[in-house]
Amino acid sequence: MTRPRIVILGAGVAGHTSAAFLRKWLKDEADVIVVSPRPDYNWIPSNIWVGVGLLEPSQVLFPLKPVYDRNGITFHQAKATVLHPEGTGGDPAPFVEAEVTAPGHEGEMLRIPYDYLINATGPKLAFEATPGLGPKGHTLSVCTAPHAKAAAGALDLAVERMRRGERQRFLVGTGHGTCTCQGAAFEYIVNLEFELRARGVRELADITYLTNEFQLGDFGMGSIHLKRGGYVTPSNIFTESLFAERGLRWVTQAHVTRVEEGRAFLEFLDGREGVEEFDLAMLLPPFKGVGLQALDREGADITDRLFAPSGFMKVDGDYTPKPYEEWRAADWPRTYQSPAYPNLFAAGIAFAPPHPVSRPRQSPRGTSITPAPPRTGMPSATIGKAVARSIVDRVRGSSAPLHAASMAEMGAACVASAGSNPFTGTAASITVFPIIPDYERFPQYGRDLRHTFGEIGLAGHWIKILLHHLFLWKAKMRPFWSLIPE
Repeated sequence: MTRPRIVILGAGVAGHTSAAFLRKWLKDEADVIVVSPRPDYNWIPSNIWVGVGLLEPSQVLFPLKPVYDRNGITFHQAKATVLHPEGTGGDPAPFVEAEVTAPGHEGEMLRIPYDYLINATGPKLAFEATPGLGPKGHTLSVCTAPHAKAAAGALDLAVERMRRGERQRFLVGTGHGTCTCQGAAFEYIVNLEFELRARGVRELADITYLTNEFQLGDFGMGSIHLKRGGYVTPSNIFTESLFAERGLRWVTQAHVTRVEEGRAFLEFLDGREGVEEFDLAMLLPPFKGVGLQALDREGADITDRLFAPSGFMKVDGDYTPKPYEEWRAADWPRTYQSPAYPNLFAAGIAFAPPHPVSRPRQSPRGTSITPAPPRTGMPSATIGKAVARSIVDRVRGSSAPLHAASMAEMGAACVASAGSNPFTGTAASITVFPIIPDYERFPQYGRDLRHTFGEIGLAGHWIKILLHHLFLWKAKMRPFWSLIPE
């Protein structure tokens, strides 16, 4: 009897978690195949420290193939391009086409059959959405380890100029009106400020935070109310106080229309235009789906049946267009199964959110200036594990309900570095429950304040360092890796 084949597209947090647990739980009951265009695993949260020169890329990357070989997982360094969920012609077996990216074999095409497929491709970094944005333009990034290394090099040059007495302007934030991952920009700017103080040049730095958020601390989550010291503090007050203490200027409600050398051109929510000048800019791009195409058995394009216009995969959420006031927490997916093909799942950033969490807003010109919902880190890993558990049940013949991991029923913890030093470093430690606010269960704030709180201090920094090592240990599938929580 042929063993079932489970194919995972992507080896980031969600895909790698799925692959690891599938192999652990299924042992020799199925073939587990991972397809990823890059040869390495990147622990992306620590790219922040690479971007300010405190870590090298080798400390946040490791090669995937040795890990997968050791654990009986097949690895293809390739980029998935086309899904064939119905097979072709007289062969109904589904498969995926992938273009090899491994050196020496670039451009070769693979046909990889599957019984179950998990789309965990993550995002396409859509720098092209803003002319002049990104490493090929005029700004820096920390989205990948090489990008972060380049940012660290640019920072070193800026510090050299400051030591010669030259004033430097730093611009950090989001490079488009629809960006997500404001948390990464937050971490970078406070680490940048901390590092400039540590290098003795802070007095010669003008540092500005640029964001598409309506107010600071929104983070694409519709803002958060945090319980601190017996008081309820809105996340904008929490974030503004951190920035004010560090002498950081902030600009909100902004969309970057284009970037030129040393200048970012802006459109604001109220219709105004502006320019921010800089000597060094680290601006994050918006995310899109990676561009997977889908074809039916006859070769007709069915991409829009499987994917939202953003390129992310539609799953079991409610994608019906609704006014913002009518959206509910229950609209969010629970099982991440495709409604079109029951053997298709999406995990992590690859699934399409049914709607924004932050209130949608447009400028008078119709430009969307609204943060997209975050789906990274802890939620991605939890979803990847739940999808793997569902597939294990199906491989073993169970008809039990699929495992659920709704972000509207899930809490999350985030430890955001605010400066790296074993004695003077700090980190903001924030928990939220649930991630997607549920005003039917929690009418006042949308979240349970017994489990939603935030603090900043040295202890959080120690936890951040511990998590860096623990999660790399877990990703390398070292002994007892599965005991480390997502």
